[in-house]
Amino acid sequence: MKVNTLAASLLGLTLAPLVWAADPFVVKDIRVEGLQRTEPGTVFNYLPIKVGDTFNDNNAEQAVKALFATGFFTDVRLESEGNVLIVAVAERPVISELTLNGAKEFDSKQLKKALKDNGLSESRVFDQAVLEQATQELKRQYYSRGKYAVEITPTLTKLERNRVAVTLDINEGAAARIKQIKVVGAKAVKEADLLDEFAQTTSGWLTWLTRDDQYSKQKLQGDLERLRSYYLNRGYFEFAIDSTQVAISPDKRDVYLTINITEGDKYTVSDVRFAGDLIVPETELRPLVLVKAGDTFTRDKLNESVSAISDRLGNNGYAFANVNAVPEVNKDKHEVAFTFFVDPGRRVYVRRINVAGNTRTRDEVVRREMRQMEGGWYDNQKIKRGKERLDLLGYFTDINVETPAVTDTPDQIDVNVSVTEKPTGSVTLGAGFSQDNGFALSASISQSNFFGSGKAVTAGFNTDKVNQYYNLSFTDPYFTVDGVSLGYDLYRKSFNPSATNTGQYKTKTDGVAVRSSVPISEFDRINFGLKMERTELTLMTDSPKRYQDFVKEYGNINSTLQATASWARDTRDSALWPTKGFVVRTGLEAALPGGDIQFYRASASNQWYYPLTKSLTISLRGELGLVNAWSTRNLPFYEYFYIGGMGSVRGYKGGSLGPKDENNDAYGGTRKAVANAEILFPFPGMRDDKTLRLSAFFDAGSVYGGQYSVGTTWQNNLRYSTGLGLAWLSPLGPMRFSFAQPIGNKPSDRIERFQFTLGTTF
Repeated sequence: MKVNTLAASLLGLTLAPLVWAADPFVVKDIRVEGLQRTEPGTVFNYLPIKVGDTFNDNNAEQAVKALFATGFFTDVRLESEGNVLIVAVAERPVISELTLNGAKEFDSKQLKKALKDNGLSESRVFDQAVLEQATQELKRQYYSRGKYAVEITPTLTKLERNRVAVTLDINEGAAARIKQIKVVGAKAVKEADLLDEFAQTTSGWLTWLTRDDQYSKQKLQGDLERLRSYYLNRGYFEFAIDSTQVAISPDKRDVYLTINITEGDKYTVSDVRFAGDLIVPETELRPLVLVKAGDTFTRDKLNESVSAISDRLGNNGYAFANVNAVPEVNKDKHEVAFTFFVDPGRRVYVRRINVAGNTRTRDEVVRREMRQMEGGWYDNQKIKRGKERLDLLGYFTDINVETPAVTDTPDQIDVNVSVTEKPTGSVTLGAGFSQDNGFALSASISQSNFFGSGKAVTAGFNTDKVNQYYNLSFTDPYFTVDGVSLGYDLYRKSFNPSATNTGQYKTKTDGVAVRSSVPISEFDRINFGLKMERTELTLMTDSPKRYQDFVKEYGNINSTLQATASWARDTRDSALWPTKGFVVRTGLEAALPGGDIQFYRASASNQWYYPLTKSLTISLRGELGLVNAWSTRNLPFYEYFYIGGMGSVRGYKGGSLGPKDENNDAYGGTRKAVANAEILFPFPGMRDDKTLRLSAFFDAGSVYGGQYSVGTTWQNNLRYSTGLGLAWLSPLGPMRFSFAQPIGNKPSDRIERFQFTLGTTF
């Protein structure tokens, strides 16, 4: 039986021409030889020649090319036996094992994923070219970490059944460190000031942790943009980066960066004009422009002005408004004038609001916080406010709002709200430490988004040496469609300051309460409440005389009927990490006639956030309180204010500040004043991390007044502290740490420099 070779390939090097040409013939059958794993149907699917076709030189070459293009074969031959076409193939081996040795810088799973994305993984057909490509990609991964001396040696081991084992031996080598950064051409600005703006730096005492001294091309691009922004925000309109050189030492351990710049001259703004279709009057647009005639040119202010004008047009429904600031440069006078060209485009309406990512939270919980209505015209301000309200719920770690245009409808858009949920149930642990009392712990359990309904349920306890609190509460934030909330509380609380020698008494209080909150504006709410309490007072054998006198006059069991009213305004941009806005609260609580004791309590607090830079935020907080009897002759001593510790003046033991009795326990006071100032900033080397934040703080506070502190003033009881704080949204929940140094403390003060709270979520 004669077999003719009609066409062949030279083992993957090239497609061979016909070895010898045969007379064309009609294919009556096709037979495939050499297959081990590949199904014959796969070959027939890619083969352009079918039974009944006329076989010739052209389609023979096309057939070989098509089969090679699959990547399954190392050799393809076409032969004939009469009118039977024989396709003889040699399959590529399959990768049975992929092993990485010596990988320390990266997790092996991460590296295998990178290799898989480049076509190299177990169960795939082995291709030498793919192996080389994947090896180069692996090297690039190491280069991004400054590992320029990395060596990767691939080893192939042939196995039975046409399989291979691929082993990559990795010698990571030492990381290359930035040895020097030079900015050539800086004349008006000191080079050291420019280098302070860079994220990358030369080796220092903290770079072993932050790795800021490891060269990265991506980081370099960011540093170049920071350099450009530095000059453009200081008037250097013609600033340019001419070139950038990156040199690596022969041993691949040191990196040298050289950046060549041209500063140019400093420019001032000569004029600001408007042109185009001014849908919004110029009198409303001009206050939005932050660059003024006579000011030094600042690029950030120019960009903010363009953004503010676009947002203002967006509030009127012009979602796709185009605003461009066109410069007119006078090089002789070093002046630049800007003309803001305004093209509002079409007024746009919202077709539909789509919610995604909420696997637990119901759609209605998200939708009711949106201020943009379906069918209404697009309002940029309302959409931003809706996003802020969703953030303030505390249900989501990330909220993304997009406004894509509706296909083939130029005047409609959709609002797509994508959320990433976070655990809203919490088991919170609190801890403190002092030289006298060691550690104290507390715990509570709650669910702020019960079954995804937006309702809050708390059932649990909070207990430590001093406090015990058992409660069952329920809150419906949307008891009415207008946002009026309604809540109920059932609780028992015990207070035992004798456990820490801060007071020789114990109280146990049982209570039931109902409360409601009414929104009066987008940012304001009025709150009302009514509660009934029964308090049992227990004295110690060594309790001070004032405690004993109170029991003699009012007994050790007292009941009160208390009404509360308060107002709150919250304009913060985030509940977790606010950077701007404020929250202010004022309240009045009164124990009404019908109870055994009548008193009133008034309080006011305000916390204000302001961004100093993109990474620095200042926080200022103030709190005032006043409590006094109004029908009862004496105010119960356990209703007094007490300060000290986390939340008031850090560095002092909780509740220990103020006038002291003969046992050195705090009397408390009928008046309190607390002030805190903090500079919030990211952890070094983790500028973009939203879970970790440092602070430098200054606290001040005083508690005074009352029948037990006659003769003392608020100045006598004023205490200060300063220190550092750390807040971390850990996988276990929120954690806060502080280390404080008391200022102006007295020998009788109880110092507690290190304080912290811990928590977890479920």
